[in-house]
Amino acid sequence: MTINRPLKTNLLNIDLILEKAKIKEGEKVGDFGCGKNGYFSFLSAKAVGKKGLIYAVDIIKSNLQLLEKEAKEHNISQIKTVWSDIETFKATKIEENSLDLIFLVNILHESAKPDDILKESVRLLKKGGRLVVVDWKKISSPVGPEVSSRLNKEFIINSANKTGLIKEEEFEAGKYHFGILFVKA
Repeated sequence: MTINRPLKTNLLNIDLILEKAKIKEGEKVGDFGCGKNGYFSFLSAKAVGKKGLIYAVDIIKSNLQLLEKEAKEHNISQIKTVWSDIETFKATKIEENSLDLIFLVNILHESAKPDDILKESVRLLKKGGRLVVVDWKKISSPVGPEVSSRLNKEFIINSANKTGLIKEEEFEAGKYHFGILFVKA
């Protein structure tokens, strides 16, 4: 794979996030709200190998078209794009209880329905599956969304617990970001 994506950015410690995700060869991974760059889709593709599968999920079709084009250009066959509204329960056309890991990176603060995104994630995770949530700390920062639109980490943890997720670990995902690793009970 020849895609050049740095493992550290000014905002996120990508290598630490990937380390905490514990991706294994052959796994099925969801990158929910993957955006036009599919950052975690492409980085995860290498980790899961040819026997694994990455679902790059987004509601913006043009984002998915860009990812498909880049994956094809770089001969990365394990990335499959899925158009979906992850705020809608049972809208994501991925088999229930099939994913080993889901990334929700800088997604929950953008939603009016973060609880619904967590419910949809739990539906798709297999028992023992992992959910990595990375989002903006509720502090002032020179970049990022307004502090008022950022979610409290405790709100996310409580919401996740209600859906059957168990917090395994919290970590610093960057100067302005927190990370939480959950496991489906």
